[in-house]
Amino acid sequence: MIHTILFFFVLLSSYTSYADDLCVADLLLPNTPSGYPCKSETNVTVNDFVFSGLVPGSTINPFNFAITSAFVTSLPGLNGLGISAARADFGINGSVPVHTHDATELLIVVEGQITAGFITRTKVYSKTIKPGDLIVFPKGLLHFVVNSGVGKAVAFVAFSSSNPSTQILDTLLFGNNLSTSIIAETTLLDVSQILKLKAQFNGTG
Repeated sequence: MIHTILFFFVLLSSYTSYADDLCVADLLLPNTPSGYPCKSETNVTVNDFVFSGLVPGSTINPFNFAITSAFVTSLPGLNGLGISAARADFGINGSVPVHTHDATELLIVVEGQITAGFITRTKVYSKTIKPGDLIVFPKGLLHFVVNSGVGKAVAFVAFSSSNPSTQILDTLLFGNNLSTSIIAETTLLDVSQILKLKAQFNGTG
């Protein structure tokens, strides 16, 4: 009996501690390295913890895919919790180009067939996965996702951050004013190919 009482006491203490630490994002204030400042408890509502926007996105872009996200900026209740979600829609032959996040990513396939993987300094870890399968991309590693099936594909994603950043290799190289000569020298790509990609990603230089 004493163990049961202690268990419920610990459980209640944990719950109380969590409730005391609840910090819904005040999106009217600037974001900080530790997250958004807390909204006043009197202004917190259930809507701060609900998001209805993970709907199919438009796949009309160079890579024929769309991402709709539930980050702290659209779901303030995520503030400080170290988690967020997204939905990925892929048209036929759609793909997410090589990119990286400042968070670990877990991708779960719900429709179609996807080939996904991540890259280390010495090896590529890649797998073709189907509905019910999932793959994890460790924090900071370059990774990619390709629709390798015959129709469209859909996946849901979870991140170990409430507001993960994304760095896409193509836009970093070709979507700014980085000099064509520097890109050619550091990647060994042909200048003509670099110029073609800069035109695709609105780069200059």
